Amino acid sequence: MLDKKDKQLLRLLQQDCSLCLQDLAIAVNLTPNPCWKRIKRLEKEGIINSRVALLNKYKLGLNLTAFVMIKAQNHNYNWHINLISQVHHMTEVIGFFRTTGEFDYLLQVVVNDIKDYDNFYKKLVKSINGLSVVTSSLAMEEIKYITQLPLKD
Repeated sequence: MLDKKDKQLLRLLQQDCSLCLQDLAIAVNLTPNPCWKRIKRLEKEGIINSRVALLNKYKLGLNLTAFVMIKAQNHNYNWHINLISQVHHMTEVIGFFRTTGEFDYLLQVVVNDIKDYDNFYKKLVKSINGLSVVTSSLAMEEIKYITQLPLKD
């Protein structure tokens, strides 16, 4: 179970994972050793998956975000596992979800431009048999994008 200090640490790390241990400890009113032990426990429990740098996709020329909705022809387990394996290797896919509703899967794809998206689309439909419908929505404007998870006290 997470206590208040754990949640404070998680909030701080989500905002800036490069904060030094001393600054984290001061911010949550702990000494460095107990603070370090909490962080290590949160990592061991899998609550902290990794610490990463978040990059500005636009400064890297990744100006197009597409949401790709997929309907499967069938829903057998082996096909599902193959789909996961294929999509896992597609570096353009930054989010991949199995969904309820009209479509079975949702992919969030980031590429340079519409030509790169067309190449991605062709690769997707060529490499995965059994797709019934593949449709896309292109993001015109990114209004909100954060990676911080909401942590309630």
